[in-house]
Amino acid sequence: MVLKKSPSVLAEFVAAQAAEERRGVRGLEECRTAFATEGAGVLSDDEVLQLVAAGTIPAYALEKHLHDHVRAIRVRRALISRASASGTLETSHLPYHHYDYSHVHGQCCENVIGVVPLPVGVAGPMRIDGELLHIPMATTEGALVASTSRGCKAITLGSGASTVLTRDAMTRGPCLQMPSVLRAAALKAWLESDSGLADVRAAFQATSRFAKLRSLKIALAGRLVFVRFTTFTGDAMGMNMISKGCEQALRLIQERFADCDVVAVSGNYCTDKKPAAINWIDGRGKSVVSEAIIPGAVVRSVLKSSVDDLCRLNVSKNLIGSAMAGALGGFNAHAANTLTAVFLATGQDPAQNVESSTCITLMEPANDGQDLRISCSMPSIEVGTVGGGTVLPPQAACLDMLGCRGPNRECPGAHAQRLARITCAAVMAGELSLCAALASGDLVRSHIALNRAVPPTPASTPQTSVTPQPSAADLRTSSNKGSA
Repeated sequence: MVLKKSPSVLAEFVAAQAAEERRGVRGLEECRTAFATEGAGVLSDDEVLQLVAAGTIPAYALEKHLHDHVRAIRVRRALISRASASGTLETSHLPYHHYDYSHVHGQCCENVIGVVPLPVGVAGPMRIDGELLHIPMATTEGALVASTSRGCKAITLGSGASTVLTRDAMTRGPCLQMPSVLRAAALKAWLESDSGLADVRAAFQATSRFAKLRSLKIALAGRLVFVRFTTFTGDAMGMNMISKGCEQALRLIQERFADCDVVAVSGNYCTDKKPAAINWIDGRGKSVVSEAIIPGAVVRSVLKSSVDDLCRLNVSKNLIGSAMAGALGGFNAHAANTLTAVFLATGQDPAQNVESSTCITLMEPANDGQDLRISCSMPSIEVGTVGGGTVLPPQAACLDMLGCRGPNRECPGAHAQRLARITCAAVMAGELSLCAALASGDLVRSHIALNRAVPPTPASTPQTSVTPQPSAADLRTSSNKGSA
């Protein structure tokens, strides 16, 4: 079994292997001495691998000791590849060159072995709150961007999208345990009192310039006390900020109630990255509603449907069908599809699409039945424009496209709120177009045309029984032949 290698990877291995063959690999103790006295920079890749295998250098700390992100990744790939069954990683098509890892290490990912490029398409332009915007979407699903663009066109030819932000409040729900139900009730009563809330708020807000505690919601389950902190976190999505504030507030609570035991700073009463009725009812992050009116002529010419057919389909599918399935916040066609594509493009936490994509899509006739009114209500859009993946240059560039990168200095929180509004409007465009495709019977045809234009994926990763590390001579020979 042979693996094709890109010329750049092949040349790198030829040069590195040839240099190490000329110099030779020093013994373990000599390498340890050199590492202790001069650092890892004086060691060859094979010598570094030797120290990693011996436990002298932890594999996760290669960046720290080598002071070279790309070299650390190259060594880690070699380590994994030589220990794996397939042995493909070292010379695979997973890229790792030409990327700024300074924004990754210590913030976005550990044990880095490369990057997975995702195609980024653009939907629109769409008029959102009076402004024409192009919406970046990262996806591997053919037809998604094209479909969303059609929805954007129909909305823009009509009234444009209007959005309202009804709530901005990130939550964290610690779990506390008291000795008895009576003591749990006493703690609940204190937290709900004006003085208790004031004391907890002061402790919480002492940890950040931006974090503001708005309210507490307390529930008992036996002697367990669940406290849902509802907070404002500026332009950050806010989980780290709010967790820090919660820890400080919990220390205060334990000072007042010495018999209080903190079970977990997150007791699933938040609720983060899981479907939960509390998010659907009370909201989490940004709660946004978007609306548009589509002229009947546009429904017919752009969407290839009718007002009556779209309204009928929406009730039957998105409302009744979802109710029959017992959906929790899933009264929509595919809100998660559009939202996740925007999340990936703009550096959001993709796991939070679970609660962020909860949405109810409504359609009804407007203007005496001539036009279509559509709205999407999304109570839990969890986004930020600072921190996390937003610091990565490609994702920051997509935020720049939308005019909401980084913090808003004049009005903290305004950039994250803008991103939430745009996301909700984009979801509405996706809902409109997919429902039209279903109503007209075009869904399958469009996916065949746009999502089946490349050869099928190979059935499985080729396996080899023995995967020795190729020598420089082997790689030079394979380079001459064009394959290895």
